Amino acid sequence: MEAGFTSSESGFDLHFAGRLVLSHRPDTPVLAMARGAAQIEMYRGNFSIADAPSDSLTAQDCTVAEQEVILFAGDQAAARLSLDEGRLRVELLLPGYDRIHLHLHAEPGEAVWGGGEQMSYLALNGRAFPIWTSEPGVGRDKTTELTQAMDASGMAGGDYWNTNYPQPTFLTSRWLAVHCTAETYSVLDFTDPAHHRIEVWSDQTTFELYAADGPQDLVGQLSARFGRQPPLPDWAIGGAIVGLKDGARSFERLDRFIEAGTAVAGIWCEDWAGIRETSFGRRLFWDWRRSRQRYPDLPERIAALAARGIRFLGYANPYLANDGILFEEAAEHGHFCLRQDSDEIYLVDFGEFDCGVIDFTREETCAWFAEKVLGRELLDIGMAGWMADFGEYLPTDVRLADGSDPMEAHNRWPVLWAEVNARAVESRGKTGEAVFFMRAGFSGVQAHCPLLWAGDQSVDFTRHDGIGTVITAALSSGLLGNAYSHSDCGGYTSLLGNVRTAELMQRWCELAAFAPVMRSHEGNRPDDNLQYDSTAELLACFARWSRVHAHLAPYVRHLCDEAVQHGLPAQRPLFLHHPGDASLWTVQDQYLYGTDMVVAPVIEAGTDARDVVLPGEGLWRHCWSGEDFTPGTHTVAAPIGQPPVFYRPDSPFAPLFAGLKELVR
Repeated sequence: MEAGFTSSESGFDLHFAGRLVLSHRPDTPVLAMARGAAQIEMYRGNFSIADAPSDSLTAQDCTVAEQEVILFAGDQAAARLSLDEGRLRVELLLPGYDRIHLHLHAEPGEAVWGGGEQMSYLALNGRAFPIWTSEPGVGRDKTTELTQAMDASGMAGGDYWNTNYPQPTFLTSRWLAVHCTAETYSVLDFTDPAHHRIEVWSDQTTFELYAADGPQDLVGQLSARFGRQPPLPDWAIGGAIVGLKDGARSFERLDRFIEAGTAVAGIWCEDWAGIRETSFGRRLFWDWRRSRQRYPDLPERIAALAARGIRFLGYANPYLANDGILFEEAAEHGHFCLRQDSDEIYLVDFGEFDCGVIDFTREETCAWFAEKVLGRELLDIGMAGWMADFGEYLPTDVRLADGSDPMEAHNRWPVLWAEVNARAVESRGKTGEAVFFMRAGFSGVQAHCPLLWAGDQSVDFTRHDGIGTVITAALSSGLLGNAYSHSDCGGYTSLLGNVRTAELMQRWCELAAFAPVMRSHEGNRPDDNLQYDSTAELLACFARWSRVHAHLAPYVRHLCDEAVQHGLPAQRPLFLHHPGDASLWTVQDQYLYGTDMVVAPVIEAGTDARDVVLPGEGLWRHCWSGEDFTPGTHTVAAPIGQPPVFYRPDSPFAPLFAGLKELVR
């Protein structure tokens, strides 16, 4: 696309595809810089990151050519900006300067989205978002007692911007997208309505620019840039994946789900490798070999389930407990990250047990983990998928085999982890058939990870860490090329007396049925919490909505085809297909499911009605009553069992949608 620098009023402008991107004047410079002094502390995946910059400079004077600008601080050439086919490169020229502050032009009222998988806000305006993969925290709201208590016990409360999956990419309502290629710590800052400010902890980086006539094409461009996922297999969209971690008893409990009428796609037993009881709750034994004590005949069980059309899924992560068998083998062959001051293995405290970090900068290690662990221990005994957990814990003071800076490698780590998982699946010819799902990510994870899950929500309705955050997560990540997202149906984190209610369990079923994959989880404290087979009512609820999910499989297959062909996500912000309506730009508590459905889950406790925005033109039909609604905002009845869901009466899938009513009676 046409782009170039032009001189203007003692400064310069940069236009790209007819959009003003930079506007530099001596009194409004586009670039500042400094020498950084990072201060980083990590405790169990929670990071405290601060900086003490010095020698700050603002570049004011400039010399301008069509494809290059030199910025001066006083009489010193301080930075070079160069342009090459939509790639804006920024280089600091003064020795020791390693903090870039670039100010991109913003128009009044311009909306901004992106930032990776954001949990609290879909529209990013008015806030800053540090780009650093980490634990998202418990509570994520500094005003709540839960967040404050978790902060006091290990920096674990989090904030609105904490996420397992950040990405330095954003889109704006000028249908412009900007991607920063830096992998180190950075900040997307949208607190100034006149500028989109980007801070990068490096002396050089590149900003990729994309433009389109509307958001659909822009999302498609980003999806092509980062890599498109294969379509989900039929089994994964054809029913619910029942999460149970009860050893061999899990199979007996699964039969009760089936007897209750559940459409079962698979059973997910994350405890297949054994368990470890901690003060946090029931954790797993991080030695990725099947526990013959907990699952004595697992390969045979998996084969028997497969004969019934039911898949078995497990769990793995990129760490090994130092009291496990695989730890010894990995240590012997040099597969761990080391301490910087010695050849000792770097151990990370994961909460009352220590683990070594697998060093994915080493080819021999990647090959070993993909083949020996994921290949032989999971795939070769018949597993159809697994939770590929974690990836965000890489400390910044480890020594890596390739000599790279861990500050640069930290954000990249989830992508390396995804590559290893994809490599194992490909080695068995199972790409597009076996499905692993991840919570951690960064730029480029899209090319390797076939399915996201939204991480560890609290078992509640809270604004920043409860059920509603999974909608924001799916919508924000979907804009950056992640086609498929889902959540732990029922929530995960139960701490300090916060436990599931029957209402939460029921509402989460209603939400999960309208995601491409429906999977339950027993949570971190299963004995303290309701489970879907705890009562006949909850079991019937889960079974009912699993049948809804299975019924929609032909439509989800259509959404998979759109994802492959056009890069569009299954769950979409309303503005994606109605970009001219600015009132839709901040809607994050409902979504388009494809183009033909509007899903507005109930995400507040004690609610039996909610406002629903029906976009565009033409009628929308209420799934449960058959009543037609005109576009606009409506207050819609939403008793438990009838979440507001609408479809287009003229959709080719209308007969399929009409059949949903009979399933929820």
